[in-house]
Amino acid sequence: MALYEHVILARQDISTQQVETLVEQFKTVLEENGGKVGKVEPWGLRTLAYKINKNRKAHYVLLNLDAPHAAVAEMERQMRLNEDILRFMTIRVEELDEEPSVMTQKRDRDDRRRGDRPGGPRGDRGDRGDRGDRNDRGPRRSEAPAE
Repeated sequence: MALYEHVILARQDISTQQVETLVEQFKTVLEENGGKVGKVEPWGLRTLAYKINKNRKAHYVLLNLDAPHAAVAEMERQMRLNEDILRFMTIRVEELDEEPSVMTQKRDRDDRRRGDRPGGPRGDRGDRGDRGDRNDRGPRRSEAPAE
């Protein structure tokens, strides 16, 4: 069987419980057609880059699939019919990544404070906070020789 990563975008006005119900419904469709779902990773309600069907946000969910093409095609057909699904994308991959995805790792990185960087809160610039000494940039315009 082929391996796929599948991302679903569901409408913003449905609840998290309804999103979980949708995912279970699509898992059932896959399993009935000989496939299986490895990892289900909800990314939560996120802002879209542009409006889709008058929605500014969407519930994102990532699914790792191990299924034949026919099962994925049937799941996608049912997603097209479901009015709660804004978009979906299925990508065939060589191997499934069982670790947390980049989207969930990004949340962990954003939780760090700026002062936790090496070199202190201002990075490598020390305690000055300015853009550096002007002497190494050449003469100022007012100090340039007249031509």
